[in-house]
Amino acid sequence: MPNRVLVLDDDEMVAGTICSIFERMGYEARVSGTAADFYADCDAWGPTHLAIDLVMPDVDGVEVLLELSRRKVTAGIIITSGAGSRLLEAAQRVSTENGLNVLGVLSKPFLPRQLKDVLSEGAVDARPAVAPAPDRPARFDGEDLSLALRRGEFVVHYQPKIACRTGELRGFEALVRWQHPHFGLIPPSAFISLAEECGQIGGITDFVFEQSVAWLSNAFPGKNHHIAVNLSPVLLGDVSLADHFQKIARRYGISNDRVMLEITETSAMKDPTATLGAATRMRLKGFRLSIDDFGVGYSSLVQLIRIPFSEMKIDISFVRDVNKSEEARKVVIAIAGLAKSLGMEVTAEGVEDSGVLDFIRGIGCEMAQGYRIGRPMPGEAAALWSGLSS
Repeated sequence: MPNRVLVLDDDEMVAGTICSIFERMGYEARVSGTAADFYADCDAWGPTHLAIDLVMPDVDGVEVLLELSRRKVTAGIIITSGAGSRLLEAAQRVSTENGLNVLGVLSKPFLPRQLKDVLSEGAVDARPAVAPAPDRPARFDGEDLSLALRRGEFVVHYQPKIACRTGELRGFEALVRWQHPHFGLIPPSAFISLAEECGQIGGITDFVFEQSVAWLSNAFPGKNHHIAVNLSPVLLGDVSLADHFQKIARRYGISNDRVMLEITETSAMKDPTATLGAATRMRLKGFRLSIDDFGVGYSSLVQLIRIPFSEMKIDISFVRDVNKSEEARKVVIAIAGLAKSLGMEVTAEGVEDSGVLDFIRGIGCEMAQGYRIGRPMPGEAAALWSGLSS
C-alpha cells in the first residue's frame, strides 16, 4: 500500500504546509481538523504516518496519543507543537512508554528540511495504522515453568559489551529466553515475574549462571572477557548464594572476577539490608557487582554508597534519547559523573546508533551495550560475532 500521512491540526496553513512537504516526498496526505474526524480517518483510510499537533481546541494531543495507544496504532507518529521543547519531549515519553511508534518531535515553526530529517531518521515500513489483534498465548503457571526446566526449554542468549574508547570486546550479558514448543521464543518479561512468585526463579538463575560460565570457559579460554548474569531480588536473602556461585565458576575454571552479577536499582532498594549483605558477600568472593537500569528507580545516595557496586549501568530510556532530548543528555552526564566519583565503571545500555555511541564516549563512559554494538545472540553466534569483530 502507498505511504499515507494523516495530519491532525486545526491551523489550516500549517496543516497544508505539512501535507505539501509529504506530497513532494511521494506520500498521499489528508488533514483532519477535529479529533473525531481524525479517529474516523485512522480507521477508514489506514494512514502509515500521523502528524499530531499537541494543542487543539477540542482535545489536547496527549489525549489523542493515549487513545491511539489504546487502539494499538502502529503508524509512525510525528508530534508537533509551539508549546516548547520540554513539553514536546514529555509527550514523546508518554507516547513511547505507551507503545507508540514515535519518529520524532518538531517545535513550531519548523523548516521542511527538519520534517524530512525526522522521516529519514525514523523511517518505518508502510503498514496500516491499526494493527490486527495478535493471538494471545495461554496463561502460564508455575508447573509450566517447572516442566520447561526439566525439558531443557530455556536457552541463553548473549549480548556483547565493548569498551567505548577502543571498541574492544569486554564481555557479554547473559539473557534468558524460553523456547516454548508451541509459542516459540518467549522473552523474559513474560515469565520472570511468575518465576519469582512461584519459586522457580532459583532454578532458572542456576541454569543461566551455569550455562553462561560454561559457555565463557569454552568460547574464551585464558582470556579476560566477563559474563554478566541478572540476579533476582528474591534471591538476595540467601546467604549461601555467593558460595554456590563460586563452586559453579570453579567447576568451569572461571575466576570470580570474570563474573558480573547485575541487580536492578529498583530491586536493590526494596530491601537494602538484604541487598547489602548479599552484595558484600559477593564482592568478598571476588564477584563484580552492577547496579542495573540506574536512573529509573528512587535510590538514595546513602543507600547507593553503602552497597559495594563495581559498575553502574545507565538505563536505556535515557541513553537512547541523548540525540533528541537535552534532558536525557543532562541525566546521562550526571549519572556518569556520579558513578565515576564513587569509583564505579559506567556502562550505557541501549546504544542503537553511532551518534549515541559518540556521545557516551565523549562523556567518558567505559562500556557500551546495545543494538549498535550487537543484538542478543545464541552462544555459537555470539562466539562467531566476537571473532569477526576482533
